[in-house]
Amino acid sequence: MDKNTINTLERLLEQAASRGAKQALFELGLHGEELDKDLRDLRSLLDGWRLAKRTIGQTLLRTLTVALLAGMLTGVLVKLKLVSN
Repeated sequence: MDKNTINTLERLLEQAASRGAKQALFELGLHGEELDKDLRDLRSLLDGWRLAKRTIGQTLLRTLTVALLAGMLTGVLVKLKLVSN
């Protein structure tokens, strides 16, 4: 293929990709004057979801760690007969 044909094909592919992206956004209801705001809102929601997942994981890990340490402390206290079982 010559350079002119390659350039033409690249341009056609770029146009098709652009049209496809616009069509996909339209089908999702993400079009019009509010598109920028909608995309920012979606990004914000996604960031919030990721933060919530991370916080839940950290909270569960801390809770399990505290429960394990409390169980071990209770076992030590019972073994030393400082607390009756």
